[in-house]
Amino acid sequence: MNNPTKRGAVLALAACAIVVTSVAASPRARHDDFKVVHGWPILPEGEVMGQPAGVGVDSHGDVFVFHRAGRSWKEPMSLDPIKKDVVWVFKGDSGKVLRRWGAGLFALPHGLTIDDHDNVWLTDVALNQVFKFSPGGKLLMSIGERGVAGDDATHFNRPTGVAVRKDGSFLVSDGYRNTRIAVFSADGHFMRQWGTPGAKPGQFNLPHAVIMDAKGRVLVADRENDRVEVFDASGQLLEIWKSPMIGRPYGIAPLSGGRFVIADGGEQPDEGPNRSGGAVVDQHGRVLGRFGRFGVYDGQFWGAHAVATDRHDGVYIVDVDGLRVQKFTP
Repeated sequence: MNNPTKRGAVLALAACAIVVTSVAASPRARHDDFKVVHGWPILPEGEVMGQPAGVGVDSHGDVFVFHRAGRSWKEPMSLDPIKKDVVWVFKGDSGKVLRRWGAGLFALPHGLTIDDHDNVWLTDVALNQVFKFSPGGKLLMSIGERGVAGDDATHFNRPTGVAVRKDGSFLVSDGYRNTRIAVFSADGHFMRQWGTPGAKPGQFNLPHAVIMDAKGRVLVADRENDRVEVFDASGQLLEIWKSPMIGRPYGIAPLSGGRFVIADGGEQPDEGPNRSGGAVVDQHGRVLGRFGRFGVYDGQFWGAHAVATDRHDGVYIVDVDGLRVQKFTP
């Protein structure tokens, strides 16, 4: 399980002249919008997946899963490289394993993002680094100093996720300790940041994931504040999505029609009862439906940690405590 964050240093917050807050309602929310695909994926004989923390889908519909291969979150964190492959690539339709890579490179996998060129962006919360790989696993870029925490232009403190713009510049949700969104140029040079610790509008309490939508808005899963904050490209706050039906957002992914699916990770107690699942919302965070529940059977979650979608609105959710990834279809 992921431990709750301790607050990092106070960081600069972008000034917001106008803040529009949208509290997500739940009009006739249905629980059957998405159905689990039984038997997906097909794991190799005699093998199981480690704690899966990140998931993404490329332009071919292949599904990338970033898992911890037997390692778990323990303090102090080990910097020893995980010897097994931690990136598994599955065929989106059949669930068969296509390839695996990443052995000897990572210490505690977290976020995974696929950009428009099918490059794979990964964050490691133990190494305090962000990586860019080719689709086949060739290292193209690394940001941050291995194993060294910091809150400046060249360091992270447990970064969680990446969002990549069409021009190649990217945003990092940084993360468990720094509570900021850091913006970098396409070649990895620090440009600016926004966010401070707290629960006020525009602040963060563990920004656990970040994405860009088709309108260029920046959506941040503000995990411990139980909300999604929506910003413009410059970091000005536009909306806040918060509702019991959304729960505790761990990840966000786009669906067709301007909708989004939010992975609700629940409260993460040592044992149940708990809550975990997926919430479908419109472009302003109004809840349209919810699927899944706490549990260990197909279609249920122990701790939904990240979510990705394909072009057909297939939904892939990794369950960090349930040690699996599940596929859902409308």
